[in-house]
Amino acid sequence: MSKYAPLWEYLQQNGGQSCQLSFTEIEAIAGLPIDHSFLRYKKELTAYGYQVSKISLKEQSVLFQKLS
Repeated sequence: MSKYAPLWEYLQQNGGQSCQLSFTEIEAIAGLPIDHSFLRYKKELTAYGYQVSKISLKEQSVLFQKLS
């Protein structure tokens, strides 16, 4: 099981066409701090019907897009 599985499941159940979450929200949902390993794990998200569209370090947020 992926350490980000709770986040992927959250997106699958609650996300729309797109969903923007702050780093703080991601940490609360996933139950762990977001770190550089997120970049490696994000490819798992396609199995849940989403992809990471944009990571903004300035805004400290991630934009997720539903796959078509």
